[in-house]
Amino acid sequence: MEYEAVIGLEVHAQVLTDSKMFCGCSADYANAAPNTHVCPVCLGLPGSLPVMNQRAIEMIAMAGLALNCSINHDTFFDRKNYFYVDLPSSYQRSQYDHPISTAGWLDIETSTGTRRIGVTRAHMEEDTGKLTHGGDGSLVDYNRSGVPLMEVVSEPDIRSSEEAKLYCAKMRQLLVWIGVNSGNLDEGAMRFDVNVSVRPRGTTAFGTKIEIKNLNSIRSVERALIYEIERQTKVLASGQTLQQETRGWDEDKGITEPQRSKELAHDYRYFPEPDLPPLAISEDWTTARRAELPELPDARRQRFEREYALSAQDAALLTSERSVAEYFEQAVTAGQGQPAKAIANWITGELFRLLNDSGETIGVVAARLQPAFIGELLGLIKGGTINGPTAKLVFEESFRTGSNPTSIVDAKGWRQISDTSAVRQFAEQAVDANPKVVNDYRAGKTQAIKFLVGQVMKASKGQANPQLAEQALHEVLDA
Repeated sequence: MEYEAVIGLEVHAQVLTDSKMFCGCSADYANAAPNTHVCPVCLGLPGSLPVMNQRAIEMIAMAGLALNCSINHDTFFDRKNYFYVDLPSSYQRSQYDHPISTAGWLDIETSTGTRRIGVTRAHMEEDTGKLTHGGDGSLVDYNRSGVPLMEVVSEPDIRSSEEAKLYCAKMRQLLVWIGVNSGNLDEGAMRFDVNVSVRPRGTTAFGTKIEIKNLNSIRSVERALIYEIERQTKVLASGQTLQQETRGWDEDKGITEPQRSKELAHDYRYFPEPDLPPLAISEDWTTARRAELPELPDARRQRFEREYALSAQDAALLTSERSVAEYFEQAVTAGQGQPAKAIANWITGELFRLLNDSGETIGVVAARLQPAFIGELLGLIKGGTINGPTAKLVFEESFRTGSNPTSIVDAKGWRQISDTSAVRQFAEQAVDANPKVVNDYRAGKTQAIKFLVGQVMKASKGQANPQLAEQALHEVLDA
């Protein structure tokens, strides 16, 4: 019997605000000493009262709109009761029946085409503290406790580990693009919970749902699903049954392990948070949030294909990050009429290579490698001032120093040699120094001339015009 997976994802994304969700403590805790960004409110001390972070509410609404959700006019916070040491109040302020955003979707591009994954809701809650396990006990740091945390819950529309990976990557791209989340998985700014079951292919009833908690990378989501789908399939194929439970992912062992029986909604004993007023969201307020959204990745990718005649692959690369897309358009605007395709090639080729080598982001580099430099470089190539190999050297020098291409070419003496008599001298030297290659050429191996062109370029320190070099060699060899 053939089985298929049914997968739903919960994406937990910290919202980029200056302060925490219900108090004035700084939400920038990444490099702080443990338990220094805390107060009576985020420590859950008796008698302390929360005050709602307005900007966090605005940002989750923006995220909901970007995810094609409806923004509910009436929403409120609940208390979700559970008793872990990383939750100092022993309840979490969250949303359940009346979330801010509901009924949206996110499209992913798979090898078989576009797949639309439904989004059940996007709601706001407060983050928990962070536990560090080791030795004979565990340590807890409450700096993270109370940081605004958005939870995006998908419909069970995902059918493979590959689709889950694509969904998580697309969600990260979107939330970073609109400025709601940092996308820093290493610091726990985004985490994932997976709900997965398997069922005989062709049936519609759901199987027994297993939850895998607190996955900290997209790679872990994919690996955990590959393992868990195989494990569940083997259990069912052997005639055994599965029990609904929560499992953890062991990155080192590459396996999921049982943690506890799976809680249901009633286990949390939700009830409205008595210390926070309900929110009444007007249509005008929602319209204002929609106006804050930038052009979204899919729309910009499609426009790049249409407006700049880019391939789907180039457009996807240039819209992988908002900063890259904006750098490209600035380069086109300042490009002195140079073709958008040529500018795209330099960004996705040489610039991406240098960024990867240096570990820098384009947002940092753009301050010194000005977008206008690419058009200037292309102009130098087109005008015959430099050739292709020299252009790469000039580009790398611009990347490292921030100097413009023209000044680099002049300072380094890298202008292309286009004087025919000078190039012919290099050609004669190459022919005299390589009699065997010359004999091969005259015996009919015409490709041998490429080696001689290389010798001319070497002798001229890469500055000879390659076309003139080949032309001069033909003249010398055929004389």
